[in-house]
Amino acid sequence: MKKSNLNRRTFVKRTIGAGVVLAAAPMYFSCNPYKSKGLPTALLGNTGVEVPKIAFGLGSRWCTIDSEDEALELLTFALDNGLYYWDTAHSYVNRNNGVVSEERIGKILKTRRSEVFLSTKISTRDPDEAMRNIELSLKRLQTDKLDILKIHSINSEEDNKLISKKGGLIEIVQKMKEQGVTRFVGFSGHGNAEAMKSMADRGDFDTMLIAMNHWGNHENDRKNITIPAALNKGMGVMLMKAVRPKDQNPDYDGSELVRFALSLNGPAGLTVGMESKEVLQKNLDLLRNFKPMTEEEKTKMAASLSPFFDHKNLEWMLPSYEDGNWA
Repeated sequence: MKKSNLNRRTFVKRTIGAGVVLAAAPMYFSCNPYKSKGLPTALLGNTGVEVPKIAFGLGSRWCTIDSEDEALELLTFALDNGLYYWDTAHSYVNRNNGVVSEERIGKILKTRRSEVFLSTKISTRDPDEAMRNIELSLKRLQTDKLDILKIHSINSEEDNKLISKKGGLIEIVQKMKEQGVTRFVGFSGHGNAEAMKSMADRGDFDTMLIAMNHWGNHENDRKNITIPAALNKGMGVMLMKAVRPKDQNPDYDGSELVRFALSLNGPAGLTVGMESKEVLQKNLDLLRNFKPMTEEEKTKMAASLSPFFDHKNLEWMLPSYEDGNWA
C-alpha cells in the first residue's frame, strides 16, 4: 500500500496546486463570526464554541436530492437562517445519483467558509488511507481547515484497540489538530455504549456524536453510560438518529421526535438530516419557538419509542453497517 507522509504544509500546497479556492485568512479560528440569526444555541463542551441546537446533517437525506441547484439552495437557506453547524463525512456518497456530500458542500464553502462551523469524519482504520482521505476531504470541501475532524463509527473494544495503537488513527487526528488542520477532534458511534465510553474516558477528544438509540435503563444504555463519561471530560455531545423511528413508523410526528431529543439533559443539541425546504423550515420554526417537553411528556415519548429502540436489528447498530455509500 502506498505510504503517506502528508503534513499540513503538504495539504495546503497540493490543494492550492489543484486549483482549489481556499479560505483566505484563519481569522475564524480566533474569533466567533458565526451568526445564529436568533436561533437558540448551546456551548459545545470545552470547545468554547456556541452552536445552534440543531446541526445540519449532510448525509443520506440531503444526498438524496438529485438536483444540485436545489441541494445548494437548501444549504444556503439553512446558513442564511442561522444553521451554521454542518456535519458531513468522507464516506457520504450516494451511489444511486453520484452525489458526494463533501464536493457539494465545497461549492458553498469556497466563498462562505468563515461563516460555517464544519465537521467531517473518516471511516478507514488504515493510517495511510486515512491521511489520503483527509487530504481528499479538504480538496473536496475547498478549504485547508476543519473545525472538527471525527473518527467515524466507533463500534467495539476491538475497534478501539486498533485505532489506539501506535501510529494509528487517534495519533493521526491528534497530529492534524496539532498542525492546525482541525481545531477540534472527536468521534461518532451508533451502537456500543461501553466502547464509546472507553473512548471518552481517554480524555483526548473534544466532541462526541452519538446515536439516540436508547434513552432509559436499557441493556446498551447511552444515557447512563456513555454521555455522562463524555460530559465528565468536558466533551461537547451531539445526538443523531432521532428521527429514524419515523422511517419505520410514519405515525410518529417528526417535529415531536426532534423536540424530544432537544429536551433531553446533557447533549448540546442534535444533528438532523434534511432533504427539503419544507422539513428545514419546520425545524427552524421549532427552534425559534422551542418549548422543552415536561418530564411527563418525555416519559410518555420514551415509552412509545421503546419498541423501536429495543429492536435488535436496527440497521445502523449491526456490525456490517456502513454509514455512507448508500445503495
